[in-house]
Amino acid sequence: MKIDWAALGSVFGVSLVATVALVGLFTLGVIGLSKQEQAAAQGGSAALARTGAYACFGLCLAAVAYGIYLIVA
Repeated sequence: MKIDWAALGSVFGVSLVATVALVGLFTLGVIGLSKQEQAAAQGGSAALARTGAYACFGLCLAAVAYGIYLIVA
């Protein structure tokens, strides 16, 4: 049995980058929702923070759905 180490390293690298990107997007969404709550408590407008948070969560959902599509198809 021969292991293709270059392909294994490539898969590892892409997986690492995708994981860090998804965690970063989700974190930005959570931060956006917390900023929305802070802005509402201070009497400011929270629409921009909420919209950004929902956009981040939508991108996370799209990436997960694409991953599931790749596995199933």
